[in-house]
Amino acid sequence: MKGRGLVGPMPGIQDPAFGLTFLLHLKIAFECLCYYSADKPKKPKLMTPKFSFLIITIFFFCSASGQILTTLRGGGSTKASVSERVGITDVTINYDRPALNGREGKVWGKLVAYGFSDQGFGTSKAAPWRAGANENTVFTFSTDVMIEGKPLAAGRYAFFAALQEGSAELIFSRNTTSWGSFFYDPKEDVLRVNVKTAMGNETVERLKYEFTDQKNNSAVILLQWEKLRIPVTVSVDYVNTQLESFRNELRSTKGFNSDAYLEAINFSLANNVNPEEALKWSDYSINSSFNGQRNFKTLSTRARVFNKLNRKADADAIMKEAMPMANMNELHQYARQLLREKRNAEALAAFKMNGEKYPNAFTTNMGLMRGYSANADYANALKHARAGLVQAPDAANKSAIENFIKLLSEGKDIN
Repeated sequence: MKGRGLVGPMPGIQDPAFGLTFLLHLKIAFECLCYYSADKPKKPKLMTPKFSFLIITIFFFCSASGQILTTLRGGGSTKASVSERVGITDVTINYDRPALNGREGKVWGKLVAYGFSDQGFGTSKAAPWRAGANENTVFTFSTDVMIEGKPLAAGRYAFFAALQEGSAELIFSRNTTSWGSFFYDPKEDVLRVNVKTAMGNETVERLKYEFTDQKNNSAVILLQWEKLRIPVTVSVDYVNTQLESFRNELRSTKGFNSDAYLEAINFSLANNVNPEEALKWSDYSINSSFNGQRNFKTLSTRARVFNKLNRKADADAIMKEAMPMANMNELHQYARQLLREKRNAEALAAFKMNGEKYPNAFTTNMGLMRGYSANADYANALKHARAGLVQAPDAANKSAIENFIKLLSEGKDIN
């Protein structure tokens, strides 16, 4: 069965550029014919002002039916583009959106042939569906990705689909500049994957691509038209892609800011990866002759890297230097970090140091409440909770502290 496809407007001689080129070539050919068929050189009659005026008139007459200014495209399909960032990978789809126009129930296996078909035009005798209309539907990936678990390098790809009832073979081709699939060549395929398709309850009048089920490292691209739904899962190696991005950015002007190194280190620590390189970044953030900063942020971050590398003595030594440099909020947040790492005794020591530097402040009372609670000293935790209740800056904090007091009174840890 020959598939008709979804054919949009085809380029033709109504194009002004095409018409001008055609007529000028015709003019030159006739001039040459007149010139070389003469017994002796003479000015061709085709060069007369009247003939030149006629050529120009014909050109403008031919181009009148062509499109010169930007207008709504003919053929019933609209152009569209949709983008999403998956991790730090930009995924963009450029496509045309055909409409049903009353053809519900007449699309799949009819207007759009199942499998591969001879569309009666072009070089391909076994063409898939263009998964849109007019020019190729084109996917662009800014980094390497996985499509349905199979690797695909960063780049631009034409997207095709060979449909069957309940399934589809999806094709990514390196040929992104063709019109539809009339000249589809399987030798240009880069990747093929198979997916299960489904029928939805609602009718989608105009074909559309939509990003769904987004996560840090994946998303599902859903192709929808009429009631058919075709999912394509795109996943990325987010952590390694992010680390590679950091390496590149730190070689740019961003690398002149010590905080940029701290961001890269904190990402490595949070994802439990890359500790040796994180230590090098830490050294640069502190000791670089150009932008090194020896302060609480850089030193405490280096201590965390030492702890990740099981170098506790080095971590303790650098924190002894760092803690006196901390302001109230920095020391409070550092102690909270220790609590998250279940280093409760060290957290309490940091909260106590903060309380000594900034006595009877709301922040330090809240810290001591948490520190004592984490070490099961609920009496002292209650003492600082009640002191903090009086200092609560707003109703939300007051309500939270009242709940903490209730839990502590019952001998329960609030952390």
